[in-house]
Amino acid sequence: MDEASVQAEAFDLLSTEAKDLYLGTSLPELYEIPTSIRFVRDFVAKNMPVIIREGTLNEWSAITKWNSKYFRCYSNAMYNRKLMGKKEVTVAITPNGYADGLAVKDAEEYFVMPLEQKMQMADFLDTLEAKTPLIHYIQKQNSNFMDDFSELCDDIDVRLLNFAAAAFNKEPDAVNFWMGDERAITSSEIVCYSNCGFLLVILVPLLVHKDPYENIYCVISGYKDFILIPPVDLHYVPRKKYPSAIYNVNSSEEIFIDPIIDEDRKPISVEWVSVDPLSPDLDKYPNYAKASVFEVRVNAGDILYLPSLWYHHVRQSHKCIAVNFWYDMDYDARYCYYKMMEKLCGFGP
Repeated sequence: MDEASVQAEAFDLLSTEAKDLYLGTSLPELYEIPTSIRFVRDFVAKNMPVIIREGTLNEWSAITKWNSKYFRCYSNAMYNRKLMGKKEVTVAITPNGYADGLAVKDAEEYFVMPLEQKMQMADFLDTLEAKTPLIHYIQKQNSNFMDDFSELCDDIDVRLLNFAAAAFNKEPDAVNFWMGDERAITSSEIVCYSNCGFLLVILVPLLVHKDPYENIYCVISGYKDFILIPPVDLHYVPRKKYPSAIYNVNSSEEIFIDPIIDEDRKPISVEWVSVDPLSPDLDKYPNYAKASVFEVRVNAGDILYLPSLWYHHVRQSHKCIAVNFWYDMDYDARYCYYKMMEKLCGFGP
């Protein structure tokens, strides 16, 4: 047996053993907040997602307060009583809802990031209600909740998530606010752009992606549909390097694809997942059919624990609102094995 066949057989064994021993065919669900000990033992240690249901978040006032009317009219004495509807927020704008995704320019596929613009919250809400041709989504990470929406902090009681902070032995690195059009499909990952031999690490959203964070995802209004693939199936999820670009607008306010180049005018490439999980091309990517693919809907009041390094694809209901908490992952043996698998698959820089 040649080396490639041995490697493929070893990867298949890894996936089969994982499915038989702990992954199963459906994700576990809880109906109350777990103790930190149970959370670590049954889920964190196993790198296994769990959904905590039954309106776990219902004691948060955000569940009943947060909607378009509230965001237009709310003011807080601690923040100069400025109407939230008049506040500027950062909004991602795309023509197709993929912030980010593949798009074609001059017969070449590009990995295209969204146009980001500042606008008043009321104007953003108007675009959602009108369902404008361009798709708008509040999805800027790096703790945008604390930067853009800090006046809403009193509406969420983070003490409810003490089980997670105790389990991870740290406070969250970032708290992110999400709201947008049902056509928006986005989230985030750390990726590396290759540029003249240097690596520039940037936080960007991807169609299918993985995060170097432990993720506690809380849905406030509407629902989120997740497609999840475990990191042990890394070898079944194809990746490829694409030239990168960003959506921009011209003088006529028309959106276009603007390639990103370095100082030598060479394209900057990014590696990302090639397969569309909503419509996978199994003729082109037959091994994807072997991956353990979990689909789950997270409703208002639910919490999803999404472990680090799991691939995920996210859709949502219209005007869905969510807040997620990112806790830095531990860079332990699990991470080392994952990086080894990436190298064996020929992925990475």
